[in-house]
Amino acid sequence: MVIEYPFSRTTGPVIGAFLTGLREGVVVGIKGSDGRVLMPPTEYDPVTSESLNEMVEVGQTGQVTTWSWTEGRRYQPLDGRPFAWALIKLDGADTAMLHAVDVASPDQMSIGMRVRIRWRAEREGHIRDIECFEPEVGAS
Repeated sequence: MVIEYPFSRTTGPVIGAFLTGLREGVVVGIKGSDGRVLMPPTEYDPVTSESLNEMVEVGQTGQVTTWSWTEGRRYQPLDGRPFAWALIKLDGADTAMLHAVDVASPDQMSIGMRVRIRWRAEREGHIRDIECFEPEVGAS
């Protein structure tokens, strides 16, 4: 039996702008009604439920706010190698996003460490255009 859903869905103006930015190697968040920059961007303010539309470019570097180690499995980032899942607050953003950090061991991870995006060589407008994050060279 094959189950199909014969419809298509568009990403809309907010998520569409976010994914287009990723394809171009640019990361954008969105300004909330209280002035905070939400990353990843949302269509509606999480506090007031107001519609949001002011996109803001954020940095490609940021700070780990919390993390967890995984031994890596099939269908996870980094070809099944061990890595860290981390919440990363990008420079210019007020909220954190979840992504993989490519380090060899949990000893190389810490809250507050600086990381940088490692882009995929070929991007298509998908969250996987960010291959992972890696420690920022020269950061303490």
